[in-house]
Amino acid sequence: MNLQEINSTISKIKNKNYSPIYFLMGEETYYIDLISDLLENSILKEEEKSFNQTVLYGKETSIDEIISCCKRYPMMSKYQVIIVKEGQDLSRKIEQLSNYMLNPMLSTVLIFNFRNKTLDRRKKLFKSVQKFGVILDCKKLYENKVAEWISNYLKFDNYSISLKACHMLVDYLGNDLNKITNQLKKLKIICSNKDVEISPLHIQDNIGISKDYNIFELRNAIGSGNLTKALVISSYFSSNSKQYPIQLTLSSLFNYFIQIFQLHSLSNKSENNVSSILGINKFFVKDYFAASKVYSMKKISTIISLIKDCDLKSKGAGRSNSSEKDILRQLLIQIMN
Repeated sequence: MNLQEINSTISKIKNKNYSPIYFLMGEETYYIDLISDLLENSILKEEEKSFNQTVLYGKETSIDEIISCCKRYPMMSKYQVIIVKEGQDLSRKIEQLSNYMLNPMLSTVLIFNFRNKTLDRRKKLFKSVQKFGVILDCKKLYENKVAEWISNYLKFDNYSISLKACHMLVDYLGNDLNKITNQLKKLKIICSNKDVEISPLHIQDNIGISKDYNIFELRNAIGSGNLTKALVISSYFSSNSKQYPIQLTLSSLFNYFIQIFQLHSLSNKSENNVSSILGINKFFVKDYFAASKVYSMKKISTIISLIKDCDLKSKGAGRSNSSEKDILRQLLIQIMN
């Protein structure tokens, strides 16, 4: 995701520097909704909206109707706003918008939401929008960038969060920015005193993620070779399988060992380089160095195969009769012995 381009677009909108076309596409619907709502609430005054704002839905409209609406003139206002929601439902006929996009009405602001889909960059429409409007491909944020995103999101409103609390959220919610922001809004209300750092205890008490039994702590236990702690955490996961599905745990462990493998292969093992290549905070680099002393490249290759086998077993492959609890427990014993 090009956050710089997205932030630049948001800044221009806030400064009332509008484009005649905003084509918002991609998998990260958080930014599609954010920019669409910002435009909807910024361009027109409330008293202007009844005559100059039209909301259309992909399933209920046509390309011809959209173009017809766009070609109208505003009434007693500098702009009219046309918002097309769920525009991906028009994807089969979307190229028919190309001619309008090449000659848009400058008094119309067309906001086209194209959720979970993208335009073909080789086609005429993409090039037409690029020429006269704004086209944003809102891609999912890589998971190793989410902790930094959370920290910056909170910092914007003068809140802070501890590293452990931040990673607890990432481990639990992944890179779903809609879910993350919903939880962060809750935490900001609870931690109304901005001098108080959001802590693991805040996460535990208000979101329901245990500060002691989570993916973050499981990886730490494995990395330090603490089998007893790892088994206690895995037992907790098995008792709370809806919150900690085994596939999520296995995926996290897979990524963790891939990172340790990468660390072994680096010629430049400076803190800055390790942090950049592995996509981790500098604070955690020492933990990865410690784990790399416990797990050699050869052992990691075996571990990755074990994790893949467990993933297949957890999905019923090989006619495995083992419970998820037994699968995870056996895996940890194999990894750490």
